[in-house]
Amino acid sequence: MTAGEAAAIGGTAEDPAMEAALDRAAASCTRHGAQLTELRRQVLRLVLEAEQPIGAYALLDRLRRARRGAAPPTVYRALDFLLAQGLIHKVERLNAFIGCEEVGHGHAHGAGHPHQFLICGECGGTAEICDLGVAQAVQAAARGAGFLPHRTTVEVEGLCLRCQNSPGSAK
Repeated sequence: MTAGEAAAIGGTAEDPAMEAALDRAAASCTRHGAQLTELRRQVLRLVLEAEQPIGAYALLDRLRRARRGAAPPTVYRALDFLLAQGLIHKVERLNAFIGCEEVGHGHAHGAGHPHQFLICGECGGTAEICDLGVAQAVQAAARGAGFLPHRTTVEVEGLCLRCQNSPGSAK
């Protein structure tokens, strides 16, 4: 991607931390026998750069700055790939996508790792946590009910620390 193309979709090719995260994501895909194409890399960049979970159509709007012909199926196919590779997660409550915290920290680890989301009902901020104990408790409860889960998404709504401490907060 040229610097101009990166700038057109909201990023800069000179952002070393972002480029390193994208390179780690590409290496993770390669280890799993997949390829992080330029389009998928652009979509991943947009998700990682978003300050909050971002919806598919907002991604499409941003992607069209660099790829005028981008259509909804283009974005949805890229999102499906990124989800399957464990590089992003879908926040079901918001019908939006968020970059996996581990990708930004150099630990791209594939799909299916335990993760939970803390969603602030006031500012919309969303944080990913990876608590194995929570995942094991959900699995045990499901097995106890005779249920075999294929995918688990735990989303907790509340107030983030910033909103808790802000004047006029609905604590």
